[in-house]
Formats: sequence, structure tokens, C-alpha cells
Amino acid sequence: MLQLKQIQAQMTTTGLITHTFPVSRVLAFCALADGGDIRYARLLFTQIGKPNTYMWNTMIRGYSKAQIPAIGFSFFGRMVREGVEMDSRSFVFALKACGQFGRVLEGDSIHCVIWKMGFDSDLLVRNGLLHYYAEGGFLSLARKVFDESSARDVVTWTAMIDGYAGSNCSDEAMELFGSMLLSNVEPNEVTMIAVLSACSEKGDIGMGKSVHEYIQKKSVNCSLNLLNALLDMYVKCGCLLAAQETFDNMKVRDVFSWTSMVNGYAKCGDLDSARKFFDDMPERNVVSWNAMIAGYTQNNRPNDALKLFYGMVESGMVPTEDSLVCALSACGQLGCLYLGQWIHNYYIDQKRILRSVILGNALMDMYAKCGGINSATQLFNEMPERNVVSWNTMIAAYAGHVKQALTLFDQMKSTGLKPDSITFVAVLSACSHGGLVSEGKEHFESMARDHGIEPKKEHYACMIDLLGRVGLLEEAYELINKMPMEPTESAWGALLNACKIHGNVEMAKLSAERLLELDPEDSGIYVLLANLCANTKRWDDVQMVRSMMKERGVKKNPGRSLIEVEGEFHEFLAADKSHAHSEEIYKVLNEIYSFSKLVLPAKHFDEHISIW
Repeated sequence: MLQLKQIQAQMTTTGLITHTFPVSRVLAFCALADGGDIRYARLLFTQIGKPNTYMWNTMIRGYSKAQIPAIGFSFFGRMVREGVEMDSRSFVFALKACGQFGRVLEGDSIHCVIWKMGFDSDLLVRNGLLHYYAEGGFLSLARKVFDESSARDVVTWTAMIDGYAGSNCSDEAMELFGSMLLSNVEPNEVTMIAVLSACSEKGDIGMGKSVHEYIQKKSVNCSLNLLNALLDMYVKCGCLLAAQETFDNMKVRDVFSWTSMVNGYAKCGDLDSARKFFDDMPERNVVSWNAMIAGYTQNNRPNDALKLFYGMVESGMVPTEDSLVCALSACGQLGCLYLGQWIHNYYIDQKRILRSVILGNALMDMYAKCGGINSATQLFNEMPERNVVSWNTMIAAYAGHVKQALTLFDQMKSTGLKPDSITFVAVLSACSHGGLVSEGKEHFESMARDHGIEPKKEHYACMIDLLGRVGLLEEAYELINKMPMEPTESAWGALLNACKIHGNVEMAKLSAERLLELDPEDSGIYVLLANLCANTKRWDDVQMVRSMMKERGVKKNPGRSLIEVEGEFHEFLAADKSHAHSEEIYKVLNEIYSFSKLVLPAKHFDEHISIW
């Protein structure tokens, strides 16, 4: 700007500043250049005697670029009131400014002016209007503009397809693309990016491959953006072989390309491959870090997630809301209250990141899983806005306090918010913990009857757990057999656990058989059944279970525990002596064991015999 002002001073001295073209270039630099100053542009504009259409358009465009749409729109209003001559770009720039309002009112007013001034047949204006409506999610209005267009070019078709794809209307996007192929308009690379986005959203790998074939057949210009869209489509459709092939064939890759591969492998559970891509990245952005951290969190590797979060912070990368949500989830999995509280205080209480509904939900979930139910409740009560997830999180947090959980459920319904399937998992789980059979049955039946939600496998598992806990084993077994879908491990596992509680060995055998059909490698099933047989002195059955494990090559997973001391995690396996202080630990453990034998009656140690 300093150099520009010097040039302007020279132009003023020579009188060149009074000429339309030179002053318009100075104005354009001030309003539109990255190093410009929109306030200085306005000052300059006020000193121009008769600004022409280009100058008015420049001011509207400049305020739109500066994210001050209200002033940009006010310049358009002045053009209308003062009768300034307009061209098609006047409307396009004004519509772009209106797109930042997030509502349709201002755009509709421009639409009216377009009709009054006879610009409704101008293709550039119609495309701008269609793009405004489509990008804002006003699809019915966008489609009306599209259908009423007597002439359509590639921009018209692409804007409408992209609008559908951006609003999760994949079927409509693909249908319109089919119509475009039957027209005389050839799609371009921007069209193909929008179409691939629709395929990604729909998860339609067949359609995605067809689009890829079309791109190759028609020799569509494969820019980096198009190749990234293709890569993203294969990743989101779960076709990693094709994604890997696309990635390998790319001559130029950017951070998006690498992050797509990290995300793809992480989501399918191949964390080693995901980490290799992450480590090999020539550059990383915050999305790359988040993808890898989320991969660890979602695949039950919270330790690795938090280590990477620490690494991200130490690298100087500023965490985003997504980063904190993943880190808080990992804290909840580990029961790491210390770190969760630090994140809460440092990033949210100190306003480094604004607390959104999503972040508030993540904080509540972390506190609840770490045993801080009072902190979770306080956060819930302080939330200015709550969504279904907020209520679900809090109801689930009170699963062990059935009255509070059901009271919250009633309050949720009274707000007019509709429960979803996850709400009922939390409600049924609370009923199970509280042994409320009749209430649980009523809520289970009300799902389809009152809320139009068909019970899923997890809801049946909750009901089986509820019935089993109170000793209604026959009824629980009957419910399993009535399930409209194939019973899952969680359903049979709930019944097996109930058999252990109530000592029903025969039904336990039946449950274990079904479980082993579903997962023959799960050592926990064998151990649970063997311990139940041992508790009822059925030693032949114990031997039978042990023989089955030996024949199938199944080994018992060693028990493990994890504790946090001053923010550092210590993990122990059964009979583990790898810890640096193991000798001292075992010494204290033996002292505790000896003391407990002196204090507690001997029969206490025989109540639950474990043969492992």
C-alpha cells in the first residue's frame, strides 16, 4: 500500500488521477489485491466524481472478498436507488456478497431487480443466481432457475449438480448428470469433481468407477483437484486398492492426497499402513494430524492417539475442534481425567478454541467416562444449545443411576427433540443396570410404536442383558430366538454373562457354543465358561473347555491393567515383571494380599474360584 500511495501521489501531481482508467486500476488494487485496503478503497471511491459501473462493481466485489457482505450489498442498493447503469457482473458480485448472509432474503431482492431490469435471460446472471441458490442450500429455488433457463452451458449444469452433491442429494445429482450426458453440453473437470463428490457421499463404488471410466474415455483434463476427488471417492467407498493405484499414478501430490490415504487406511483399521503414509508425508497440515489421531481413537488405541496429540502440539501445530474431540475421546477411553481437565482449561476455558455443541458433548463424554459425573452434569446444565447427542451423552452417563437417566429422557422428550436409536440404547442400558424389567419392556416396545424406530441388534442385546440380570434366562433365550436379525456376539455374550451370575451351566454351554461359532478365537468365552463350570464343581466340563482351547490353538489373553500417575500411564500384564519398579510393586502387592487374608474370612476367597 505504501508504494501504491506513492504512485497515487505522482498521478495526482500529473493530473492522471482524474482519468477514468488509471484511477479504476488504483481502486481495483486497493479493493481486491491481497495487500490492499478496502477502507482506503472506499475513501478513494468517495473522491471520484462519477464512478462508472466497473468501479461500483469493484467495491461490491471488494467488500465481499473482505467478508463484509453487508456494505457490499449496500453499494448494490445505492446503484439501484441512484439509477447507476448496471451490467451482468453487478448482479453476479452482489449475489456472491449475499451468499455470505446465510439467508435467502437479500438474494431474493436481487432476483426481483434482475427481472425488473430485464437481465433474466442473461446466461451469466442466471448462472450466478443458480449458483447462489444452490450453494446456500435453497435447492428448490435453484432447480426452478435451472428448469426455466432457455440456454444452459457447462456452468449451468455443473452449478446444479454441485448444489445437489453439496446438500447430500446424491441421487438427484447423478440423475441430473445423466441428463447432461444426453444434452449437447460436455462436462468439464469441475463437473466431474461434483459428480465424484456425489458418488463419495452415496458410497456407490460402481457409479464411481463408471465416472472414472468416462473421465478416461473422454480425456477430461485430470488436474490435481480432479485426481484428489477421484482418490477421495475410492477412499470413502472403501476401495483402497483402487485408491492406492490412483495415488501411485499421480505425478503431483499435495497434502490432501496424502491425507486421503492416511484417512482411508485408518478407517479400515490398517493403522500401520496409515501411520506409514503419515510418517512419509513431505508436509502435514492440521487435517493430516487429525486423521491419524482419529484413526487411533476410533480403533481403540487411545495411548497412541494421545502420544500423537502431544507430538502435534510440540510440532507447533495449533489444534482445531476436531483435534480436541479426538483427544478427549482418547482420554475417556483411558480414564485419563488429568489430561482431559488440562485440555478443558487450556484450550476452552482460556478461549483458545470456542466451545461448540460438538466440543461440549465431547467434554461431557470424557468427564462421564472418567467418573466425573458432576462435572459432566454442570457442563450439560450450562450448555446454551443442546442437540440429540448432548442428551444421549448425559443419559448414557447416568446409566448406573437409573432414576436420573429416565428423568433426563422425559425432559428430552418434553423439549420436542426426537430420540434416536442411540437414545434408546442409553435408556435400555439404564433400565438394565437398575433391573427395571417392566419399564425396559415399555421403552423397547415404544420405539417402533411411538417413535418409528425399529429396534436394532444393540437394542435386543440390552433387553437380553436386562432379562438376564434379573434371572429371567428362559425369557431372554426366547427373545434371542425371536430376533428379526441374526443374533450378535453382544446378545449371546449378555446371555452367557447372565448364566454366570445365576449359575445356569447348561444354558451357558449353549450360549458359549453360539458365541464360538461367531468368534472361535475369543479366549474370554472359554475362560468365562470354564470358570462357571469350576464354580459349580463340574470339573469334567472344565477339562473339556481346556481341551477345546488346546485343540483350536486358542491362548488366554493375559489380564492387563492401566493406571495414571501424575499424567503418565503405566500398563501391567498378568505376571508382568517388565516395569522398572516391579520388585517394589510385587512386594507391596504381597503385603496387601497377606493382610487381606488376615482380615477377611477364608470363605471369601472361595466364593468365586478362578482356574486361570
